Amino acid sequence: MKQKAVKPVSNACPCGSGKTLETCCAPYIRGELLAADAETLMRSRYTAYTQNHEAYLRASWDERTCPKEQITHDEPTQWLGLEVRKHVPGGDEATVEFVARYKIAGKAYRLHEISRFVRYEGRWYYVDGRFPAK
Repeated sequence: MKQKAVKPVSNACPCGSGKTLETCCAPYIRGELLAADAETLMRSRYTAYTQNHEAYLRASWDERTCPKEQITHDEPTQWLGLEVRKHVPGGDEATVEFVARYKIAGKAYRLHEISRFVRYEGRWYYVDGRFPAK
């Protein structure tokens, strides 16, 4: 009897760090660790989007700018990758420029954002982002 080939399940972290999910973003999403810098928080937020983890996205978003409406997509989203272009630390404020690629219903999207982050009482939060000119 011929057996079907089993596709290996990847345990690589979606953020593209090259580490496994368990040794990269999962401890932040589960609340076991706090991100040491804005880039780490940004990568863990990207991973949370790939998992539709609404609670972590809200917990890591500055309450002054966090939207009331749902953050994650209802439509099945295929996340294709993350490219971190620049991390600019500055004390308790930082920016991270990134490009995230994804598909919804077969249509490809590219989100290029320069995100602002702040640190309150030792914890980093996403504030907002702007979209650089193309």
